[in-house]
Amino acid sequence: MAAYGKRLQRFFHDVKIELKKVNWPSRRELMVFSSIVIIVIVVFGVFFWILDAGFTAVLKILI
Repeated sequence: MAAYGKRLQRFFHDVKIELKKVNWPSRRELMVFSSIVIIVIVVFGVFFWILDAGFTAVLKILI
């Protein structure tokens, strides 16, 4: 059981070391990248909504 505790402690120690190596984005970069992702999601959502509405209209005409 003591070996498990040592392994767990070592794991969290290694995680802490690795997180210090991460190049974290600045607040401005985070806001810009998040905005881009949200805009792309909205654009694709609208695109597929229009596509779906078009196919639905065509199928209603055919059926």
